[in-house]
Amino acid sequence: MSTRIFHEIVYGPVHSRRLGVSLGVNLLPSDGKLCTFDCVYCECGRNAERHTHTKLPSREEVKTALVQKLIEMKGNGIVPNVITFAGNGEPTMHPAFESIIDDAIATRNEFFPDAKIAVLSNSTTLDKESVFRALNKIEDNIMKLDSVLDSRIQQMNAPNIPKFNFARLLEQLCRFNGNVIIQTMFLKGEIEGVKVDNTTEEEISGWLEALKQIKPKQIMIYTIDRETPVKTLYKVSREEMEKIANRARTLGFEVSISA
Repeated sequence: MSTRIFHEIVYGPVHSRRLGVSLGVNLLPSDGKLCTFDCVYCECGRNAERHTHTKLPSREEVKTALVQKLIEMKGNGIVPNVITFAGNGEPTMHPAFESIIDDAIATRNEFFPDAKIAVLSNSTTLDKESVFRALNKIEDNIMKLDSVLDSRIQQMNAPNIPKFNFARLLEQLCRFNGNVIIQTMFLKGEIEGVKVDNTTEEEISGWLEALKQIKPKQIMIYTIDRETPVKTLYKVSREEMEKIANRARTLGFEVSISA
C-alpha cells in the first residue's frame, strides 16, 4: 500500500519531472485522501485505505501558508518555477477553489511574478463554472485523460461519479478551446487478474482523435515512477512512450515525456 500523503498545506519545493522546481499546495485533508477518482496507480493509495478525519483547510489558512513559504523561499534564494495545486486527491473539490486561485495569483505576483501556477486535475469537476473559470485564470491547467474507453476509465480511474464517461469528459475538455494541457498516464499489468494496457492501438488511435478535437497547447505523457497501491502494474518503456509521442507530434502537438 502506498503511503505518500501530504501532511502540510504547502509542501516542498520538490523537483517535478514535468514542471521543474515545484512548490506544492494541498487543499485537501492532511491525514488522508479525498478524490473523485480511485486510480489504481495513485501515489496516495486507494480511497478506502485513506479515510480522512480532518477538515479541508480554509481559504485564509491556505493563503497564510503560501505567503509564509514564499517569504521563506525568497530569503533562502530559492526560486520556484511553478506553484502546483495537487496534494491528497482532487484539488478542485475545495468549495473555495476559485477564491483560493485568486489569492494564489495575487501572492505569486507579489513574491515570484515569473512563476507559473498549475493545477493537476482529474477533469471530473469541469462542469462547475467556478472551477472552469478558475482554471482559465492560471498558466497551466493540466487535465487528466488516461483513456478514451469507458471500460478502461472504470478500470484505471474508478470514478465515483456515476455519470462520468469519456463523451462527457471530451465535451468538457473541448470547452477550453485549446487553453489546456492534457496529461496521460500509460501503464500495463493486471488488476485482480484482468489485463490492463492503455497502449493498445484502439486506445492510442482514439486518444489521438480526441486530441484533434481538444487541441491542447501541450501534452504530458508519463508512466509509473513511484510505488502504486496495486502491485501488479508496471511502467511502459521509454521506447514505446517515444513512439506514442511521435504520433502526436506528427499531428503538430508539443509533447513531453516522463518515463
